[in-house]
Amino acid sequence: MSKHGRILVAMSGGIDSSLAAVMLHEQGYEVVGMTMKTWDYASSGGSKKETGCCSLDSINDARNVAVELGFPHFILDIRDEFGDAVIDYFTGEYLEGRTPNPCVMCNTHIKWDALLRRADKLDCEFIATGHYANIREENSRFIISKGVDTWKDQSYVLWGVSQESLSRTKLPLGHLTKADIRADATRRGFMDLVNKSESYEICFVPDNDYRGFLKRRIPTLEAEVAGGRFVDETGNVLGTHEGYPFYTVGQRKGLGIALGYPAFVTEIRKETNEVVLGRDKDLERDGMVVGKLNLVKYDRLIAPLETSTKVRYKHDGTPAVVEQTAEDRIEVRFHEPVSGIAPGQAAVFYEGDDVIGGGWIMKSFRQA
Repeated sequence: MSKHGRILVAMSGGIDSSLAAVMLHEQGYEVVGMTMKTWDYASSGGSKKETGCCSLDSINDARNVAVELGFPHFILDIRDEFGDAVIDYFTGEYLEGRTPNPCVMCNTHIKWDALLRRADKLDCEFIATGHYANIREENSRFIISKGVDTWKDQSYVLWGVSQESLSRTKLPLGHLTKADIRADATRRGFMDLVNKSESYEICFVPDNDYRGFLKRRIPTLEAEVAGGRFVDETGNVLGTHEGYPFYTVGQRKGLGIALGYPAFVTEIRKETNEVVLGRDKDLERDGMVVGKLNLVKYDRLIAPLETSTKVRYKHDGTPAVVEQTAEDRIEVRFHEPVSGIAPGQAAVFYEGDDVIGGGWIMKSFRQA
């Protein structure tokens, strides 16, 4: 009988999830390791060698840790689930003129759900991952808060995880820094993990070329959207482009047009196949509307609330007042203009280090 119960640990084969499994094992949990096969690069049509969390090397690295410590390890093939939920979402968002965030979608609808279903089948009370964030229970709510390593903090990508899922989740790395983890792995002799490079690419876009991925995924797309117009904010035509799905708000490089000044994509207009260009200052917005909410710290916002709001993963966060205007809508008003707000991205609201909740950016606006 284990000291703390049976726990299913998601093991990608990287240093973080491997050390999470080691720590839980040493704390007295009965650990079961599981590596999820979400995608194979051959399906993407890309030319880059398979690396990262879905590769055979990563699966073997995870299994080697399990063998060394003597706990079972399983491989879970969820490529069909992943394709239906994440890939279809990814392509669909670009076709709607929005910028997707597949990592949040994957965490919310694939990894946690898939892990919990398998945890139940394996009689595991808890699941665990190697994310740098913390979870605590307070006032009958399970609250996500930032990890102590401000650079590695991953609370932003966890806002969509449900209360039920959070109640069964352990995040053993939240109180540690990446330097702590690397030092611990070195001390234990896991040098293959220490020397392993980390991938920051989307797992199913191995060459980091989302345009190429869309073209391979939808062979007719390029011909269907070619010949769209670049316009300025007043509608003046500036040139032609490859098609609205191949551009994102805030983009500067790869526009294929010279205007005599640094130009940025400030808006995508799907209906007319127009991409609006402007200067850096034209990206600034005073507020935004966020929908498809998941509230974490509170079950509802009953009054306007002062927050720090992040509009992308590596955004530091901007002071803002948020107000829940409907069951599934929050209006955000920034104290200072924010640049590069992209519809389709996730917005996450913080109270100190705590995640109040999050949602998907529907639109941004300037004050009249």
